Amino acid sequence: MEHLTLVHKINIAVHVAAGSLALIIGLAAIIVSKKKRIHRRLGRIFLVLMSIVILTGLIGVFVFGRNTFLLVITVMSGYLAFSGYRAVKARSNSPKFLDIGICLLALLSVSYFLYYFKSIGMIWSPVIIYSTVGYLFMVIFYDLGRYFILAKSYGKLWLYEHILKMVSAFTGLLSAFSGTVLPQYQPYSQFVPSILGTLTAICFMVAVSGKVVDVDLGTVELE
Repeated sequence: MEHLTLVHKINIAVHVAAGSLALIIGLAAIIVSKKKRIHRRLGRIFLVLMSIVILTGLIGVFVFGRNTFLLVITVMSGYLAFSGYRAVKARSNSPKFLDIGICLLALLSVSYFLYYFKSIGMIWSPVIIYSTVGYLFMVIFYDLGRYFILAKSYGKLWLYEHILKMVSAFTGLLSAFSGTVLPQYQPYSQFVPSILGTLTAICFMVAVSGKVVDVDLGTVELE
C-alpha cells in the first residue's frame, strides 16, 4: 500500500510538472510568430508534454481512482492537440486510419464518462460538465463529418482547424489548472479561460483570413 502511495505521489508530481511546462510552452507557441520555425518546435514540445499529461492523468483515473471528470478534460485536451497537429500536417480532409481510430477512441472515452456520470449523479458544476462534454462531442462529430466535404469545398479549413484546436487544447489545460488551483472560484475559474481561449482563437482565424500564411510547412495563400 505504501508503495502504491509513493507511485501515486510520483504520478501526480509528473502530471503537475508536465502540465505546468505545457502551459508555458503552449503560451510561447501562441505568442511567437507563426512564420518562425520556433513555432513548430514549440508545438512539438507541447505535444510531448501533453502526451505525458494524458498518460499520467489516465493512470490517476484508472489505477488510483481519482476524479473521473479529469478523464474528460484529459481526453478533450489530448484529442484537440492531436487533431490540431494532424490538421496542419495533412492539410486535407482525406480519410486516414490513424485519425479515424483516435477519433473513435475519444468518442468511446467520453461515452464511458457519460455512463459513469449517470450512475453517480451530479457532483460537479453542470456548466463545466455540459460545456466540456458538448464541445468534445462537437469536435468529434465534425472530424468524422469533414470526410464527406468535397475536397475543393474543404479548401483551407485545415488552417482554421489547427488554430481552433491547438488554442482549445491549451485553454482546456489552463482550465483544469486554474480550476484545481482556485477551487473557491469554481465554476468561473474553469469556464472563463475557455471563453477567453475561444475568443483568442477567433481573433487568430480572422487575422489569417485572406492573408499569405507561412506555417513552416510551405507558404499557403488564403483567398
